[in-house]
Amino acid sequence: MEEQSRLRALVIEDDPDAAEFARIALERFAGMEVVVTFTAEQALDVLTGQRFDAIVSDIELPGRSGLDILPQVRELAPGVPVIILTAHGVVSYAVEALRRDADEFLVKPVAPTDLARRVEELAEAARRRRARGRSVVLAVGAHPDDVEIGIGATLAAHAAAGDRVVILTLSRGAVGGEVAARHEEALAAAAVIGARLVHLDFADTVLDPAAGVITAIEEVVGEVRPDRVYTHSAHDRHQDHRAVHEAVQVAARSVAGLWCFQSPSCTVEFRPNRFIDVGGFVETKLRMLAAYASQQHRDYMQPDLVRATARYWSRFSPAREVEPLETIRAAELVGVPEPMLEVAEEHA
Repeated sequence: MEEQSRLRALVIEDDPDAAEFARIALERFAGMEVVVTFTAEQALDVLTGQRFDAIVSDIELPGRSGLDILPQVRELAPGVPVIILTAHGVVSYAVEALRRDADEFLVKPVAPTDLARRVEELAEAARRRRARGRSVVLAVGAHPDDVEIGIGATLAAHAAAGDRVVILTLSRGAVGGEVAARHEEALAAAAVIGARLVHLDFADTVLDPAAGVITAIEEVVGEVRPDRVYTHSAHDRHQDHRAVHEAVQVAARSVAGLWCFQSPSCTVEFRPNRFIDVGGFVETKLRMLAAYASQQHRDYMQPDLVRATARYWSRFSPAREVEPLETIRAAELVGVPEPMLEVAEEHA
């Protein structure tokens, strides 16, 4: 059992003496198994083939810094706490470390017992989260790229928390491009976060809840048994988006949590009351959107607009980057942990 196995830590430190200090502290005072690497590239190589419970990294490393590689570390080791340990305790470093989703910022010199205690605390907490089990998340969109535009960063955060993510896309998007290419793009986008893609072939622009769409969604819901469903809002100019919203309301009636995301075609009636902190995951969302090469001419696919939208919605939240959701149903999920997402809610 994982709970009984020895905790493992990866130390990324180019100074041999500092690396040895961290190794001894973690082995002696936390009983951890420790692997030491001296460069960012070595660390990324090790992370591709080994699993760890905590990562302790310096900032100033040869070549790439410990902060520069944080997004890749998060992809290779989702849910694993990252502790920045540096001799440079300047405020700008601390702010940047936390902005890039580091879990802790420690300044040398630090007592070996204090280092071991904090790393062990974070590692054990991460193990407890994993031991509670994963949620299953289903995101339903009318066309390829709908889901990624609406909640790509939220899905990336779910995946990083260890949740199983399934994307259901109901049409091949024939009106917006060549269907074979759009299918391959959808597969590539899902692969960025390790999501499963279910891609159906309903006719684009004429989706009808009563013409098999409800049944198709019900079949997927019955198979994957999601704990949470995300889909289009009713406040949308596109008829396919409204049709999918209506169909999901029926097909996912047994699912405890149901939320609606914002599409570029949403009207001013879109009124979110749940704001997901997606700090550190917007860049992952951009990689998902970049997979849709055939759609890059559209304004809403441009990185500057995606980033600006996430910043705009942060005005309703303490977070810096946010994706907004309308809550349809948010019943308590017995035995299912919340994902590692910070949220803020507003109530009318």
